[in-house]
Amino acid sequence: MKHWQETDEIYQRLHALTAAGESAALAVIIGIEGSTYRRPGAKLLIEPDGRMIGNVSGGCLEQDVRETALAILQDGTARRVHYDTSDEEDKVWGMGLGCNGKVDLFVQRITPREHAGFVEEVCALLGGDRPFALRTEIDGDARGRLSVMESAEVRTEWRGTTFTERLDPPPTLLICGAGDDALPLARFAHELGFRVTVADHRSAYLAPDRFPDGARRMQVRPEDALDELLVNANTYVVVKTHALAHDAVWVDRLLQTEAPYIGLLGPRERRDDILKRTDPAERDRLYGPVGLDLGGEGPEQVSLSIVAEALAVLHKRGAGHLKDRTKAIHTD
Repeated sequence: MKHWQETDEIYQRLHALTAAGESAALAVIIGIEGSTYRRPGAKLLIEPDGRMIGNVSGGCLEQDVRETALAILQDGTARRVHYDTSDEEDKVWGMGLGCNGKVDLFVQRITPREHAGFVEEVCALLGGDRPFALRTEIDGDARGRLSVMESAEVRTEWRGTTFTERLDPPPTLLICGAGDDALPLARFAHELGFRVTVADHRSAYLAPDRFPDGARRMQVRPEDALDELLVNANTYVVVKTHALAHDAVWVDRLLQTEAPYIGLLGPRERRDDILKRTDPAERDRLYGPVGLDLGGEGPEQVSLSIVAEALAVLHKRGAGHLKDRTKAIHTD
C-alpha cells in the first residue's frame, strides 16, 4: 500500500516538471532475484540537477542509478540496468555489500512532449479508488513506450519485452475520535501508506493543522448517516472517543459495515460492556483492547502498536518475530 503513495508522490512531481517544460529520468525495478530491499514496481525519480525522489534499494544502488539516469537524460536512450549484490567482490560496490540479491531496473527519460498526457492520466487515477496497471515496453522497437491499463486483471510481472505493474488503492484508516492521542496514530498511518480519515463531532478537534496533509476530516456523530465516511471492505477503523456511549454507538454502527478491522481503545471490561449490545456473529472483527502486545505506553507507542496490528490483519499475518518465520518475508 505504501507503493501507491510513493508512486503518487513521484508522478505528482513529474506532473509539475512536465507542466514546466522540464524532463526527468524514471527508474523502475522490473525484476528481482534473491534477497532485495525493494520489490518490482519500486521507483526512483532523478531530476536534471541530480535531486532524487523515491528509492530502489536500501541506499546501495541509488547513486549509481543516478549517474546512469543523468546520462540517459542527455542521450535519451532508455536502457535496462542489472545489479548483482550477491557477489561480495563486485567491483561496482567495492565494499562487499553481500545483500544476496539481483535487481533489474528500466531507466528512461520522461519528457513533456512525449509523456505529459500519460503523466496527467496516471495522476488522475492515483487520486481515485480503482485499481489499474502501468505497462512499459522495455525492449524492441517500442522500447520506452508507456501506457495505462485500467482493467486490473493483471499482476506485477516482467514477461518478455513488457513490464506490467499493478497498483491497488491503499486501505483507509478511519479514526473515530480526534483527541490528542489520535495525532500520532494519524501521522504513523499516513507515513505507512494508509489513507487517513478522522471523524469527530467537535469541530475544534478537526483543525487542519492537527493532521497530515491529505487527511479527510469529517465532523460527524456516531448516530449520523455514515455514507460520507465511505466505509467499505478496504477500511480499517479505530474507535477512540474516550466516551463509552459514543464508542458503543460507533462500534454498533461499524459492525454493520464491511470494515474488516474495528479496533477499540480501552480495557477488556469496557469492551465486554459494549459487546453485550452487538451481534455475536460479527465480533471477530472487533479488536479490543486494540493493538499488538508490544509492552508500550503513551500515545506514540500505543499508536505504533495499533498501526502494526492493522497491518498484520491487512496482510493476514500473525505478527510474530521474523526470526521465527520459515517462509520468505514477502511470501503471502
